[in-house]
Amino acid sequence: MSSATEILTRRPKNIAIETNPKHELNVIDAELPEPGANDCLVHQRHIRYLAEASLTPEHHAEGDVHFWKTGGIGDSIIKSDLGLGHESSGVVIKTGSNVKRLKIGDRVALECGIPCSKPTCEACRTGRYNGCPDIIFYSSPPIHGTLRRYHVHPEAWLHLLPDSISYEEGALLEPLSVALAGIERSGLRLGDPLVICGAGPIGMVSLLAAHAAGAAPIVITDLDENRLAMAKRLVPRVRTVQIQRDADARANAEMIKAALGQEAKLVIECTGVESSIHTGVYASCFGGSVFVIGVGKDFQNLPFMHASFREIDIRFQFRYKETYPNAIMLVSEGLIDLKPLVTHRFTLEQGREAFEAASNPAAKAVKVQLLDE
Repeated sequence: MSSATEILTRRPKNIAIETNPKHELNVIDAELPEPGANDCLVHQRHIRYLAEASLTPEHHAEGDVHFWKTGGIGDSIIKSDLGLGHESSGVVIKTGSNVKRLKIGDRVALECGIPCSKPTCEACRTGRYNGCPDIIFYSSPPIHGTLRRYHVHPEAWLHLLPDSISYEEGALLEPLSVALAGIERSGLRLGDPLVICGAGPIGMVSLLAAHAAGAAPIVITDLDENRLAMAKRLVPRVRTVQIQRDADARANAEMIKAALGQEAKLVIECTGVESSIHTGVYASCFGGSVFVIGVGKDFQNLPFMHASFREIDIRFQFRYKETYPNAIMLVSEGLIDLKPLVTHRFTLEQGREAFEAASNPAAKAVKVQLLDE
């Protein structure tokens, strides 16, 4: 029996983490899946999820914690038991009859948005598969996520990891993909003065990506001085601004512009919080852009006329496309170091404790990973 497949004998239970409309968090023994002809069965070695304490009473982190705490994101509403997780890496332990590219023992990262890939689908045909109306995204209701020991995944959406990338880094390729998509869509160029609003998980990886892309100077903001200190350790040249809760958006914007030494050509907004978006708009130069990655309330107000008179573009992002190969290359070549981002580690059996740490500000968690060695 190979070392890759012996796990099925040693650990036969398919432990999974689920939530439901009552906001309960359950560790269950899920059914062991069998791969289809074009699929691989993957033993999930590292599963990561965002850990970000509430920024306001109505705002929580994007992703798993958000689904657990609020019961939905936009039109994706939890109506029954839902398996969480969409940021994973692992090892192939079984393959379907048509699988040719991968083999048992291959180490892989999972891209969890599976489009229809039909030639009749305009989004897929034109290379914008993240906009496919029939896309299946693991952990987006009603599709169970990957936060489980064993998961069946289409071979086409598994990315082979080089030996230089660990399982831990492999799970971090998903949030890095979000950041890379933002960098690409925002049009960031060498030497562009940049502000990143929010030093949470996506803000941190956006900082690493923007640093690699040559943005200069860079300011990152947050309410939490510990997050800002971590950002400074990640990228020593970044300039940090601690947002003041009792100050209005214009006042916070003035602090940002002072730290940047100018108005921002680009603001990457990673919180989705209305006041933070306002601050980004007021910190922008004439003709600048505010690029919103963060997840927030369904309906928000904007400083409409200020943005209009200053020709400030406000744009948005939905997931990512064709980012995993670039993410793997950037990490393997040493241009982006993801290792310092993981602050807390738990076993799969400690799922409840892990989520409590992720949602508790006192734990000072940035990125939490569940391990199954």
